[in-house]
Amino acid sequence: MDSVMIFMALLSILFLYFNIRRRPASRLPPGPYPFPVMGNILSLGSSPHISLASLSKIHGPVMSLNLGNMTTIVVSSPDTAQNILQKNDRICSGRHLPDIFKVLDHNKYTFVFGPANSQWRTLRKIIKENMFSQPQMDAKQGFRLKKVEELIAFVRRSSVVKIGDAAFTTTLNLLSDLFFSMNLAHYDSNFSREFKDHLRMALEIGGSRNLADYFPIFRFVDVQGLRRRGRFHLSRLICIFEEIIQHRIESKETKNDFLDALINLSQETHDSTLTINGISHLFIELFGAGTDTISSTVEWAMTELLRNPDKLKKAQGELRAFAGDKLIIEESDISKLPYIQLVVKETLRLHPPSPFMVPHRAEAEFEIVDMEGKYLFRVPKDAKILVNIWEIGRDPKVWEDPHAFIPERFLKSEFDFNGQDFRFFPFGSGRRSCLGMVLGEKMVHMLLISLLLSFDWKLEEGINPQDIDMDDKFGITMEKAIPLRAIPIPIPIKS
Repeated sequence: MDSVMIFMALLSILFLYFNIRRRPASRLPPGPYPFPVMGNILSLGSSPHISLASLSKIHGPVMSLNLGNMTTIVVSSPDTAQNILQKNDRICSGRHLPDIFKVLDHNKYTFVFGPANSQWRTLRKIIKENMFSQPQMDAKQGFRLKKVEELIAFVRRSSVVKIGDAAFTTTLNLLSDLFFSMNLAHYDSNFSREFKDHLRMALEIGGSRNLADYFPIFRFVDVQGLRRRGRFHLSRLICIFEEIIQHRIESKETKNDFLDALINLSQETHDSTLTINGISHLFIELFGAGTDTISSTVEWAMTELLRNPDKLKKAQGELRAFAGDKLIIEESDISKLPYIQLVVKETLRLHPPSPFMVPHRAEAEFEIVDMEGKYLFRVPKDAKILVNIWEIGRDPKVWEDPHAFIPERFLKSEFDFNGQDFRFFPFGSGRRSCLGMVLGEKMVHMLLISLLLSFDWKLEEGINPQDIDMDDKFGITMEKAIPLRAIPIPIPIKS
């Protein structure tokens, strides 16, 4: 597909350009020299987070690229990330809306890709107060435990488990029950598979490289078929959500859930973003942001533990010593399991949910300075800003033996997930950081604990730990290229 994209771009727009766009080298950060027309698109490769990490070793921790007609600034060190996300948080709070998200007028309702304006602040406040406030988190603790029990029951009746799929279904049910007071997914149902397929395909298409994002001329034609495919999957999801919302309104049922809160607000405020259609678009983004991030992190954690049997033994030893005869523990017990917490942190360091976070956009021109305040580079207005969290997590200047899975390394420093330490911020930082960070952290821990406490695990016959494929698949989230399959061995339930 990459070669087709490049070939089509060259044929279609070469005649429109007569001069190479040259960077003002004295002010922009350094970077690879751009080719005519294509700029530096060839430099991205099939795994941009890895390709740009290699380029940063040549051009430095902040560099500029020409991607078609767009100036892109790539940040690859803790200091420069802090400069962008903390010192210039307000200026860099904009978003570049990918062309694919204009289908079905999604751009009118988007929360993730919208500007940080009054509409965005209103939606953020609604989501935080009705889903992620401490009272809401406390009230739903027993409900989250129920979802963990459903996962354990499914694994017990399975001979082989695709870890990512099982975690995805559990997370999908968690969110759908929070939103609608109902399960949208069952581990074996056709509807569940269809819903998951539509959601995952929408995420995959959203993370695809699109010629229309690089060259405006391609916004008039759907050369790659991304709009057509995106419209198909998004429309199916919207139909599902609109049917649920319409039924709730017509039945006048009261569930005291997130959907009720949105419907009540729409009737009180007549907000155009809270129509049935607008709420449906919001649910697409909430499901998209919450499902793959949690499930992929659980899958990577299990992958690293199966690949490192000594770490697996240590994690299970801590769990079983603490739990005794219990096969389920409470969320409040997570703080009493230090090694499990180290495993999750090390997984997020090596495999952040998104390698670049959602790209930022400079709302105005600003300067990048060093720690002493000395001028370094200029970032022009409307530049796209990519923060390579994947590379920062593997920076040898920050992390000893950075490519090895060593949970114990976090014993040396107090790292958390709040985005204030720019050596480790897997959920982002600043005003555009992940709003569901607290819920995501709790669910990753609880799903991983349930898999490790209730089961022993082994790989399928003929596969050794060192043979596990560790390639990732680039997209909005960073999934395993080859899903992890493992055989569960249930721990006997003691009476």
